[in-house]
Amino acid sequence: MSDTTTIVAPPPADTDKIAGLVKQILRELGEDPEREGLQRTPERFAKALRFLTSGYQQDPAKLLNGAMFSVCYDEMVVVRDIELYSLCEHHMLPFFGVCHVAYIPTKKVVGLSKIARLVNMYARRLQIQERLTSQIANAIQEELHPAGVGVIIEARHLCMVMRGVEKQNSTTTTSAMLGDFRERVQTRDEFLSLIRTQKR
Repeated sequence: MSDTTTIVAPPPADTDKIAGLVKQILRELGEDPEREGLQRTPERFAKALRFLTSGYQQDPAKLLNGAMFSVCYDEMVVVRDIELYSLCEHHMLPFFGVCHVAYIPTKKVVGLSKIARLVNMYARRLQIQERLTSQIANAIQEELHPAGVGVIIEARHLCMVMRGVEKQNSTTTTSAMLGDFRERVQTRDEFLSLIRTQKR
């Protein structure tokens, strides 16, 4: 079973219930949730958390299938520097960076904005970067059936920057290579070259 189907979508979050729990947390931290600066913090936090985890309520098949087109094109398609923001599932602290996606169409291409939306969909869940990378690649492979897919994510994790080892300049890079990107060195090297060249 692939990573695109292993997570069952939870029911939509109850904003009022989350806000009540945040009030309790504030009291446990020694704060007064009734003071002026914090009076609306629980509700704001609850709404922000619902947005940041809204990807659970989305379906990759529905997202991609509405914008697939039959085209005679079999060269590499690369969408690079897609900004992403997610929450680490271990500490619920943000990690953020960029995602580069490439695929080689066989019979169909997908609207470019849908690739960015797919990245957002999986990023807006509690995540680890490794799984996020694989989920994006597997979803494209399953829905478009291309000759291959490559996904690279470069991100900074606040759980490393703000706490723990406190290394402010550390970056984590993960990759998922499927089909021709895994089996053909030339294809993989072309993808990596396109990313490096455009960064200069």
